[in-house]
This record gives sequence, structure tokens and C-alpha cells, in this order.
Amino acid sequence: MKTPWHLWVIGVVTLLFNAGGAFDYVMTQTQNEAYMAQFSEAELAYFYSFPAWVQGSWAIAVWGALLGSLFLVLRRAWAVWAFGVSIVMMLVTMVHNFGLAEVKMHEVVGPEAIWFSGVIVLVTVGTFFYARMMARRGVLR
Repeated sequence: MKTPWHLWVIGVVTLLFNAGGAFDYVMTQTQNEAYMAQFSEAELAYFYSFPAWVQGSWAIAVWGALLGSLFLVLRRAWAVWAFGVSIVMMLVTMVHNFGLAEVKMHEVVGPEAIWFSGVIVLVTVGTFFYARMMARRGVLR
């Protein structure tokens, strides 16, 4: 089947979007001085306090979404699975950040943390359903 033009647009846009998330993850995990200088002491303490399971779920969420976009551009049906796993791990991470953490993310970062996290989930959920539709139509193999 011929690849529809919108697959390239959605694939490339989400690849760039998810690359931004991967960049943020790497800079935070490596505690890059120049990057982390944009955060307050309270925000730094919050990010550096994540337990190992949250760091793991965040990693799987970020890299899963990036792989999903890459698979989408490569027209591979694995995109559906990668986005699905990413969504589950995003939700696990959010349960910690907004529910289980001693200090909640929105208490440290502000209410925009809720909106920003919501946008990330909506983009990934939307891309999941798009990839699933493309797989069902035979565009992804």
C-alpha cells in the first residue's frame, strides 16, 4: 500500500517531539549542569529524589515513545506496541509524580506540570491510535 502523506508528517513531528523528551531525560539523568541550571533548588531536589522504579518507568516511557515514532517513520507495526508500552509507563510515572511522591510535582513545578504531562499523554495516546489505524490498513508491516 502507498504510504499516505500524513504518516510522514505525524511520524516526523512526533519523532521531534519525542526526541525532546529523550533529550530532557538524558540531561536530567546525567545531571547536566548547563541544562539543570534552568531549575530551582526545589525542582532539582524533586527530580533527583526519584526512586529507581520511577526512573525506570520514565525511561521506558520516553524511549518507548521515541521508538514508536521511529517505527512509524520506518512503517513498522512495532510502533503500536512501542506507543502502548510508553503510555502504560507514562501513567506509572504520573502516579508517582502526582500521587505517591512525598512532594507532588505540581507543588514544586506549578500547575503547568499537570497540563504539560497531559499534553504528553494526549500526543502519545493519539499517536498510538493513529499507528494502530495505519497497521490495520496495512500501511505498517
